[in-house]
Amino acid sequence: PRKVVWFLLFFQLSKTYGPMYTFHLGSRPCVVLSGYQVLKEALIDKAEEFSGRGDFPAVQMWSKGNGIVYGTGERWRQLRRFAIGTLKNFGMGKRSMEQRIKEEAQFLVAEFRKTQGQPFDPTFFLSCAGSNIICSLVFGERFEYTDEAFLTLLDLINSNWKLMSSTWGQLLFVFPNIMRWVPGPHQRIYANYLKLATFVGRRLEMNRQTLDPNSPRDFIDCFLIKIQQEKGNPSSHFNEDTMAKTTVNLFFAGTETVSSTLRYGLRILLRHPEVEEKLHEEIDRVIGDNRAPCMDDRSQMPYTDAVIHEMQRYANVVPMGVPHTVTRDIEFRGYSLPKGLNVIPLLCTSQSDPTQFRNPNAFDPTHFLDEAGRFRKQEAFLAFSAGKRVCLGEGLANMELFLFLTTILQNFRLKALTDPAAIDLTPESTGLGSIPRPYQFCLLPQ
Repeated sequence: PRKVVWFLLFFQLSKTYGPMYTFHLGSRPCVVLSGYQVLKEALIDKAEEFSGRGDFPAVQMWSKGNGIVYGTGERWRQLRRFAIGTLKNFGMGKRSMEQRIKEEAQFLVAEFRKTQGQPFDPTFFLSCAGSNIICSLVFGERFEYTDEAFLTLLDLINSNWKLMSSTWGQLLFVFPNIMRWVPGPHQRIYANYLKLATFVGRRLEMNRQTLDPNSPRDFIDCFLIKIQQEKGNPSSHFNEDTMAKTTVNLFFAGTETVSSTLRYGLRILLRHPEVEEKLHEEIDRVIGDNRAPCMDDRSQMPYTDAVIHEMQRYANVVPMGVPHTVTRDIEFRGYSLPKGLNVIPLLCTSQSDPTQFRNPNAFDPTHFLDEAGRFRKQEAFLAFSAGKRVCLGEGLANMELFLFLTTILQNFRLKALTDPAAIDLTPESTGLGSIPRPYQFCLLPQ
């Protein structure tokens, strides 16, 4: 089938029909929101009303409205509250998590050193590093990059990310009732989710056998304890099905997003060697080479901070976000929106809004710098969405991006295999995510 890049189609339609219009996905009406102003009014100013989770057939066939990403209503509220509290206790956004990321960054650098300056594709190593951070939160341990169970987990996540961004995955998104009966690669999405759930189920059983309720080791322990505590509560949403689906959600949301952003980021630096040079200067000045980067460095490294934000803005790894629904009948911008209506927030249109970014189609770190060269926050930066459904891993992802990128650049210089000006930064495919083109490059130790 012919490839349709949905977010580009929706973006083009917004130029004709304005920042808010109705589009039919198969037989389902959806309201598409485009541009910073309307996205802010919906996701932030009317956060509660737009906090429902919309149709995502590729996932709902398996999740059936359960889990932290695709759940709705009171079940979702309870789960989100629990997940945020639990992940905070295990150091998400705190020192202990920073230490884990710093350690993983050193494992990553050790793997990169083994390439000995020869051309290689960084995809596998970056996926391992990103996934290991989630593993240490959820399972309380990291895996070696050669561990077979770990490699299977990575392969399942990577495969589904690609399938959901493929033409087949997008046809399933638009025509779910037809496509679920049509043979094709999209049928593997459901099978992969079941395999992921089996993997999580095995880990769950290992935790159960060795659980000490007074000393939880990880997210799964905390969930098992919560299930026990809520046993007598008939309205509780804490059960093993919810736990398995929430854990899979955390892996899926936390592995490919960070690794894709880093893959894009390194490719952008190959295309813009002058940016890489400035990053090296700032790293040398603030950190030097006698110690590893840490999060306290970020406040003194405005250029690096700006580059990482601009990488996320430009790479557009999740261009459309995940669909929302309206939680009750509302009036919005002069229109009546009925409860349950699907809403597609085009997050990418906020991040490429010419009223917010001077040079939206170019890679330009000064979008996030003021005249004095200090880091400047941009309200229109919505890489993690906004409002009630804002990504709960935002703080964790920001730590990973900063520590991984600065540690790589502290140890290596990047070398392109072609003329930098010839490097193509357009994605290989775009659906749920923008998948960077495969590429090779060299890392020269310094």
